[in-house]
Amino acid sequence: MAAPEGSGLGEDARLDQETAQWLRWDKNSLTLEAVKRLIAEGNKEELRKCFGARMEFGTAGLRAAMGPGISRMNDLTIIQTTQGFCRYLEKQFSDLKQKGIVISFDARAHPSSGGSSRRFARLAATTFISQGIPVYLFSDITPTPFVPFTVSHLKLCAGIMITASHNPKQDNGYKVYWDNGAQIISPHDKGISQAIEENLEPWPQAWDDSLIDSSPLLHNPSASINNDYFEDLKKYCFHRSVNRETKVKFVHTSVHGVAHSFVQSAFKAFDLVPPEAVPEQKDPDPEFPTVKYPNPEEGKGVLTLSFALADKTKARIVLANDPDADRLAVAEKQDSGEWRVFSGNELGALLGWWLFTSWKEKNQDRSALKDTYMLSSTVSSKILRAIALKEGFHFEETLTGFKWMGNRAKQLIDQGKTVLFAFEEAIGYMCCPFVLDKDGVSAAVISAELASFLATKNLSLSQQLKAIYVEYGYHITKASYFICHDQDTIKKLFENLRNYDGKNNYPKACGKFEISAIRDLTTGYDDSQPDKKAVLPTSKSSQMITFTFANGGVATMRTSGTEPKIKYYAELCAPPGNSDPEQLKKELNELVSAIEEHFFQPQKYNLQPKAD
Repeated sequence: MAAPEGSGLGEDARLDQETAQWLRWDKNSLTLEAVKRLIAEGNKEELRKCFGARMEFGTAGLRAAMGPGISRMNDLTIIQTTQGFCRYLEKQFSDLKQKGIVISFDARAHPSSGGSSRRFARLAATTFISQGIPVYLFSDITPTPFVPFTVSHLKLCAGIMITASHNPKQDNGYKVYWDNGAQIISPHDKGISQAIEENLEPWPQAWDDSLIDSSPLLHNPSASINNDYFEDLKKYCFHRSVNRETKVKFVHTSVHGVAHSFVQSAFKAFDLVPPEAVPEQKDPDPEFPTVKYPNPEEGKGVLTLSFALADKTKARIVLANDPDADRLAVAEKQDSGEWRVFSGNELGALLGWWLFTSWKEKNQDRSALKDTYMLSSTVSSKILRAIALKEGFHFEETLTGFKWMGNRAKQLIDQGKTVLFAFEEAIGYMCCPFVLDKDGVSAAVISAELASFLATKNLSLSQQLKAIYVEYGYHITKASYFICHDQDTIKKLFENLRNYDGKNNYPKACGKFEISAIRDLTTGYDDSQPDKKAVLPTSKSSQMITFTFANGGVATMRTSGTEPKIKYYAELCAPPGNSDPEQLKKELNELVSAIEEHFFQPQKYNLQPKAD
């Protein structure tokens, strides 16, 4: 066992113990030699980076750089993680050996350490098969949403996806789904984490992944799942005849990830002409050579090649997936010749409106509305709430992240409710609840059908978005962040907000803007509730306060789980009929400036603003 931090061992002694253990257990020659070299050179600083602390297994699983050591993603840490996960599942499911699990992977690779998503997936499969547990291992790369789809579809106990989504190229990750088809939530993360610590020594057959190829416990679900996913997707095609006739042209980029062939198949399932693919980015390439960051959320920089191809082919709409195809960005050419990249909130408004409109046409019975739901995360736009209020269905918000929306959606479905849509502002959309997670493949083709349908009414996506805002009220959003590497400073900043003018008093105003309600999900306080207790789950380990303003503004300040950032999300929600977006934008900018000045106090706390 590794000496736990705080076990009385000095830092150097602990490092020596960790590295000695590594030399005994690691059978990957590249990572083993790298560690031996660091020891020979006496490179304590680099050894500390590799062995200072084990990667933390959280609700998002693992995510870290690939390379040697317990703080990185590599063959040995994958084996250790999977052994712990396997033991935890054995305790939770008596039928694990009957049902089994699914494993898939993206196209990431790190030649210098010999790590790759495919290799990690095979080692994980070896762990389970060595214990007599069936594994459905995809034979080739898939989008992340195929894992939760397979868990639900085949009624398995769990799923593992090896991916780091849109992280930098050196990173990889290990994402875990529970038997309900949604990402794990607490307390499973803590249980798995403890089981990993108890199962660090590789089991006898851990390294021999050749064993699995002849095992009757290994199943390849690629062909059948591919077929079943697109069959299920067809149920969300509402205007097949429009799709066959449409003149709207699309360009698609996979940003060097896995999406290309899957989005092509999705278009065929909807009888749409498949989109023109950006040739430089359509094939998987773990080096991501054409982009600084492989994240379509970064906007125009990632879409430069897409715009060039669209201009050349006279396409009006660009669809961009992130490398593991669970997110989607959409851009539309305006009459001015400019490209407009929709924010996650704007596309959420369009898709939410579209899925409701399409559902309503098929379900004329008004009484069905009382069992119909849409969800979004608490830092996303409140536009779905406005649509729900006017149309009569239910809207719920959850904590940030699809793990919360997926688990809540499953609870509602199990109660016989219909969940039409869920989204988060970070360009994540669940358009078809047969996947209880964000899915960029279904979102891409549903966006394409929406654009094709609007074209028959001579409407663009931008015009329809404006029509939604006119009908349900303008929702203007602005989000950004400050960088702060010091946890104590972050704590001071948030404690200042909780004791703004004397002990235990939250602010009553921010500059000239009066505050009408406050919810603090760190402490569980919510003054809009009769008992002053928040309805949403609280977490003392992260900071999150939401301010509601008398002018219809809502702003949330929160810390990031994965980055040294204090983020803010601000929105001005106007009632229908207030149709002066420029005036609303001006007011929102004034509100955001006041929040930055009075609540963040960047000079006092020495915060770095987001670089443009």
